[in-house]
Amino acid sequence: MAYSFAAKLISVSKRYSDVTAVKHIDLEVKKGEILGLLGPNGSGKSTLLKMILGLVKPDTGVINVLGVNLEADPFAVKKRVGYVPEGSYIYEFLTGLEFLDFAGDVFQMNLDEKKKRIEEFLKALDLEGREGDLISSYSEGMKQKILIISAIMHKPELLLLDEPLNSLDPKSARIVKDLLRKLASQGVATVMSTHVLEIAEAMCDRIAIMYDGQLLALGTMEDLRQRAKMPNSGLEDIFLELTGTGDVKPIVEELLR
Repeated sequence: MAYSFAAKLISVSKRYSDVTAVKHIDLEVKKGEILGLLGPNGSGKSTLLKMILGLVKPDTGVINVLGVNLEADPFAVKKRVGYVPEGSYIYEFLTGLEFLDFAGDVFQMNLDEKKKRIEEFLKALDLEGREGDLISSYSEGMKQKILIISAIMHKPELLLLDEPLNSLDPKSARIVKDLLRKLASQGVATVMSTHVLEIAEAMCDRIAIMYDGQLLALGTMEDLRQRAKMPNSGLEDIFLELTGTGDVKPIVEELLR
């Protein structure tokens, strides 16, 4: 099915009890782009990713993913999307290979293709020889690698990644970053939440800044520089300026008393 964007959100909101996590978000994710999703803790980033995947149902608004109305056919969406949650939420009573085999079956992968892809990823991310060990024995970085493999191995058209590079060693992080860029060149879209602003600035085609559940700013680095009226600044200074959290000097001085 042809579609002009990877995901489109129209006036999407989500409330938990007396807290509104996401407030009337309008957002289009382009095919083949890496969109960085930034914001302080509690700004609504993870909730937004979960709504795009269909794990959380919005209270208001419409979400269209890969040409499919999410509410009308959530299962059609899930099998075409890869997701890495924040934190290593993974079945630790399985071995790495058992988990990846299970993930491939969930996405209805061909047996030979599944075996080939798992072997390729295990080798690339230095997990060969450890795939038969229980995940409970893995380091946090190894668990993160298994989650990343499970999200990409079925060749999704959209990736939703919540702090994907957390705990990764430099070599593995570089492999993942280069792979995401290569996938983007093939039309795969990625929405990546991260607190590491240097990664967002280096990797992302556009950056969305969330604050208090709202989409505060969206655009390229040049767009954000113009919005903040900071023509030669990096993303950290722009982020702090736009979110009104830039004056940290009094906080540091208070901590040193």
